[in-house]
Amino acid sequence: MKPVYKGTYAFKTDIGKVRVSNEDQAYVQLNSDGEVFLIVCDGMGGQNKGDYASKMAIDSMLDSFAHKNSHVPSFLRKTWITQAVKKANGIIFDEADKNSVYKDMGTTLVAAWIVKDKLVLANVGDSRCYALKNDTLVRLSEDQTYVDFLYRTGKISESQTLSHPERHVLMNALGIYPSASVDVKVIPYHGEPILLCSDGLYNNVAENEIRSLISTDERADQKALSLINEANNNGGSDNIAVAYWEPLK
Repeated sequence: MKPVYKGTYAFKTDIGKVRVSNEDQAYVQLNSDGEVFLIVCDGMGGQNKGDYASKMAIDSMLDSFAHKNSHVPSFLRKTWITQAVKKANGIIFDEADKNSVYKDMGTTLVAAWIVKDKLVLANVGDSRCYALKNDTLVRLSEDQTYVDFLYRTGKISESQTLSHPERHVLMNALGIYPSASVDVKVIPYHGEPILLCSDGLYNNVAENEIRSLISTDERADQKALSLINEANNNGGSDNIAVAYWEPLK
């Protein structure tokens, strides 16, 4: 029989030290089937646009998760999460299209759906999903940015991505176009801690430090707070969002 993992979780956002509003959203939801659904969104557009876009995305995804059929067959899991993301995209795009106040709003989205021994990952933009495997922090998602594209196509080195002047330029986001392009993958899951975060975390906290902070014996909520505090201690240059899941040992 495939395992159903029990565990603890936390989700938290913070405005950071520079921004005047918080456009990040995070959430973790469990259901009666023992499934875990983590999501982080990083809104964009400013002037109360980004926070509205990210909230609409979170609300839409949670609604889809709450109303999905129980025990989605394995061969339909990628389809389900893709459709859920596309639904969220349509809601944001339609709202911006009919209300000029919200023109050009959008959001990143990263969602991890843990179903027994599988993790179904959906990604749009540059928010990230990490797993802590054998004391090593492993990035499961790929940034959909111009600089990451240059790196993956061999145009620049990994070290150059850290200081490239266009490293924040997104190549994909929810709500910008009528239909969304979603990166979806299914990954074997063996009970690893899972962290989703916005760029406000990983741009201010090195991955080796993230690994150290989630490798402690502290509670999940304290780990989330420690991550945010460290980002703020290092400048807090952006809003910060984290969603964290840790199975019981």
